Amino acid sequence: MGMSTWVVVPIKDFGSAKQRLRPALGPRSRRALARRNARLAVLAAAAGGHALVVAGSEAVAELAALWGAEVLLEPHEEGQNVAARRGIARAVKGGADAVLLLSSDLPLVTAGAVRQLLESAGRMRAPAVVAVPAIGRGGTNALYLRPPLAIGLHFGDDSLAKFREDAEANGVHFAIHHSDAMALDLDEPSDLTRLSRAV
Repeated sequence: MGMSTWVVVPIKDFGSAKQRLRPALGPRSRRALARRNARLAVLAAAAGGHALVVAGSEAVAELAALWGAEVLLEPHEEGQNVAARRGIARAVKGGADAVLLLSSDLPLVTAGAVRQLLESAGRMRAPAVVAVPAIGRGGTNALYLRPPLAIGLHFGDDSLAKFREDAEANGVHFAIHHSDAMALDLDEPSDLTRLSRAV
């Protein structure tokens, strides 16, 4: 039998997303951007064996179901790391051998990019962690874990270094996967400038 890999996409409520873009975008534009990026992430997640959205609101849950993902509705939002842990727990309960945590905030992400990452990571010997770095701030836009609980979760600024340190401390193989399609996330107004240049 083949390895079961779940792609988990935590998605915040669209109304609370993209707050750091307030200097550049109004509320309606921020919601529309968050929704567009979330849809791209869910469609890209279909490249894995099983797509799971951890939804921060009922509105997100309804859309994610329409987009074809399994949905886990959070009782309330407690941040990316908690949402990711909830998704991993559901994946483990569903028999996942590996999990890819994918940001819902990547305007250039594609199913092909996700497939390429999974194929590359699948060739590594377990236990293994593969991280996709974000542009600037030392963040991580995607994280592959085999097994799903190989290391702890440290999303936020400088998370890439924290993931590496955790893996090395626990004897887990760690690799960086560079991907133009997954490198750009939209957190601050300067990221919008990078996006306009990219497209």
